Amino acid sequence: MARTVLIVVSDNQASVDDAKKFWENRDVAVQVYSPAQWREGLENTFFRQQLVQGVPALTPGSQAPGTFPGNVLPFPTSPSANVQKMDDLEAKAIQNAIEQYKGNLTEAAKALGIGRATLYRKVKQYHLDPSLARKKKVVAA
Repeated sequence: MARTVLIVVSDNQASVDDAKKFWENRDVAVQVYSPAQWREGLENTFFRQQLVQGVPALTPGSQAPGTFPGNVLPFPTSPSANVQKMDDLEAKAIQNAIEQYKGNLTEAAKALGIGRATLYRKVKQYHLDPSLARKKKVVAA
């Protein structure tokens, strides 16, 4: 039977101790990370793979999971400035496809792998104007 793992990201040692004490008799492994370790770990491909596989993940410089008091990683509280929203990415992809196919929405929908009706709905949702792509002049190189 797989063992449940609880990941705690905190700098508050009292909270970490309380969590460990509460879960120790319930067959739950508690992994503790500091906010800095968590951020550093999430940037490390191996660390992320270990988390996904449910294997106790070690951060650089740690001996073993749960044995180091400062092994708590913080959860991001505010969105990063360099992260774009999915709607923005989708709108940009649709706009690029429309421009590439010179306003031909049927061809743009095929290229995007979505139905034509879906593309029409998303064009309206994102307030895109396909007629602008039709009017653009091709500049010869």
